[in-house]
Parts: sequence; structure tokens; C-alpha cells
Amino acid sequence: MAAGKGTRMKSRTAKVLHRLGGRPLIQHVMDTAQALRARRTIVITGHGADDVEGWLRQSAQAAGRPAPDFVRQEPQLGTGHAVQQVVPVLPDDGIALILNGDVPLIRAETLQALVDKCGGQRLALLTVEMANPAGYGRIVRKGDAVQAIVEHKDASEAQRALREVYTGFMAVPSAKLKAWLARLTNDNAQGEFYLTDIVGFAVADGCEVVASPAGEQVEVDGVNSPLQLAELERAYQLRQARTLMEQGVRLADPARFDVRGTLHCGQDVEIDVNCVFEGQVTLGNNVRIGPNCVIANARIADNACIQAFTHIEGEKAGVEVGEGALVGPFARLRPGAQLGPDVHIGNFVEVKNSSMARGAKANHLAYLGDTTVGERVNYGAGSITANYDGANKNRTVIEADVHVGSNCVLVAPVTVAKGGTIGAGSVINKNTEPGVLTVARARQVSLMNWARPKKK
Repeated sequence: MAAGKGTRMKSRTAKVLHRLGGRPLIQHVMDTAQALRARRTIVITGHGADDVEGWLRQSAQAAGRPAPDFVRQEPQLGTGHAVQQVVPVLPDDGIALILNGDVPLIRAETLQALVDKCGGQRLALLTVEMANPAGYGRIVRKGDAVQAIVEHKDASEAQRALREVYTGFMAVPSAKLKAWLARLTNDNAQGEFYLTDIVGFAVADGCEVVASPAGEQVEVDGVNSPLQLAELERAYQLRQARTLMEQGVRLADPARFDVRGTLHCGQDVEIDVNCVFEGQVTLGNNVRIGPNCVIANARIADNACIQAFTHIEGEKAGVEVGEGALVGPFARLRPGAQLGPDVHIGNFVEVKNSSMARGAKANHLAYLGDTTVGERVNYGAGSITANYDGANKNRTVIEADVHVGSNCVLVAPVTVAKGGTIGAGSVINKNTEPGVLTVARARQVSLMNWARPKKK
């Protein structure tokens, strides 16, 4: 179910498209549901339907799987009315598993246990005990048997004292669900069609109603406000941190750590505070990540060290950092940066769409764009490759064992041949010969008896 407006979010964005861990809320639910290998997925949309459906189609295409089916709830007249929209496309056989698009941290094993409790015969409800169950439908029992779910707004004082609540997730035989949905009415305080009323129908029909407990409350917590979204973000990040630490990753502070994609780590990885990982990131064995780094779509090989405040933004082209490389602090690697083994990239150095072979160094205040750098090159402070002529990007080639002095400009397309040296302050726009010193700068002149201008 993904039709709600989310008024308390105070946003033009559909509630289920607000992001947690770098992905929309509904994408978390869809990914978890995918693990159950259901033969069909149906999404009920309403507010922001075009945006929600567009996102899910695009996401399914990117993952190489079929898009879900969509039905729309217009107008929104309650949860029962929402599920009624599915009836024309719901198969008569099998189990219908009803999920909520704004509850992102539900686990696949919890849902599988719910389906198993249903067994194709029973109405199975996912429940949880809450210290403060305000706003949730209460589970009313007679012994172990569930008799009803009473919505908070319609509950008596005695019923509101109950602590076991319905989470909004249920598994039910499809044929029975269709029959019960046809009997729903809106005779309640809100004038809405409640899905929870089917519990009473099941009891009346002699169908067993069973409860399946959730492992922890955070699994079933929904998002209705920016505050709740932030709370679940931290819960999600702590879950990721715990998983990584159980695998041997050493985090300086799990409370200051964010994964907004997928992070794979080898052995003996150390990650300092306030680091953000986006997209697909792989860290090899013995990798060290300093504090306050942002790393997106990158592969960092064994024994590499990424120092403080480094920004790696791989995007689609990706970034590769070779074995034993040293990057940062305050470095920036942009899409297409390919660093070989033992490369050094220092403070305020930017590398974009460039490869650097083994042992190459650019240690200070430099730019390398659309450049091929050979082995053992030393690239001086303040030097840049001028790769853009105003219309096209051009490539620079710096062959092995070249030394580029400080404050040089290499105007692409140009090749600096093997073993050459570029004198400091030179502007190079012609290819050089191997092993030579090339200097291209104006003659130094000193003017005697010159006086600085004075203020009038």
C-alpha cells in the first residue's frame, strides 16, 4: 500500500519517495519483498501516483526485473478501500501478503514467518508489543485466539490499555480476502473502510486468526513525519554498522556512520567518524578511511589509505583506487579516475577521467582532467591540464618518469614524452621529446629605480 498523502511530512514529495539510507522508503519494502520471490507484486498508489509509479518502473528496469503492477486508490477512503482496488487483478489462489510502503525496516525473515503462519488457510497478522501504542489498532484476544483489531480512534479505554498492536502487515488466503473485502462497510468514527474489519469476518466464518510477532519494534515503525524519518535513518544506519562490525570492520563510532547504498568490506578495514558511502562501494583488505570522507561508487584496493575530508564521486563511470595508494587529505576523485598501485594524490588535488600508473604522484593543489599518466610521474604543485577548449574535451598524455614542475599548464591535446622534465611555470602546448627539459615562460626582467604607486 503506497497511496497515503503523508500530510505531516509537509512536503510536495510523495511520502513513500522520501529517502532513507539513500533509497526511497518504498524501495526498501520492494527490495525486501523481492527476497520472498512472490509471483506477482501489486502496488496501490494514490497521492503522487505518477511519481511513485515512475520511480518503481525505473528502479525495476535498472535492476533487470519486471515492474510491479499498479492500481490506484482515488479517492482515499481507508485501508480496506485501498485493498479493494486490487480485487480485479488479484489471483484467486495463493496467499496475499499486504505490506506498507512507508515501513522500510521490515525484514524478509519476519515476512516469511508471517506467510508460514498463514499457510494458505489462516488469517495471519503481524503484531508487536509497544510501550506506547497510541495510534495503532489493538489486538483483542480470547485466550490465544485473535478476535478483532480495534482502531485506536474507535477503541474503548479498556481496549486502549492493550499493548499488543497490529502493525499493518497481514497474510491471508486470496480467495477469502476477496470475499471479506466485499463485506466491508464504513460505519465507524472516520467514515472509512478499515481493512482490520476482516478479522471479525474471519472469526464469524470460523477461519482461524493467528498472530505472528515481529522481532523488534523498529521493523514495523512507519514514517509519518520528518522526525520519524530521521529516527528510522539512525536505526537503519546502526543496523548496517552492526552487520559490518560483526564481519570484522572496525568503526570508530557506529553512531557517526552512513551507508546510502551498498558497502562491501574485506578484512581489517578501519573507518573513522562521519564517513558517508553512497552507491556501490568496495573496500579491500587493510583499507583505512579517515574521518569526514564521502565515497560514492568506488573500488578501493587492498592496503589503500583514504585520508580525511576526501571526496570520491564515482557516479556511473566509477572510481578505482589501486593497492597501497594514498589519497588525501582534502582530495577529490571524480568519475573515471583510475589510480594504479602506490599512487599518491595529495591535498586539494582533483582527478577526473584520468588514469595514473604505478607510483605516480600529484601531491599538492593540482588538476588532472582527461589525462593518461605513466609510472613514477611527479606532477608539481599548482599544475593543471587544460583539457577543455570551450567546445570539446581533449586528452593529455604524460609518459613514464616525467617530472612536471610547479605551476605548469599542459594544454591538451599534448604529449609529454618519457623521462622529460617541464620547468616550473611553463605553458606547454606542443609535444615534447623524450628525456629533455622543456621550459616555456617569459624571460625574467628586473626594473631598477621602480617605485610602487601611492594612494592619492
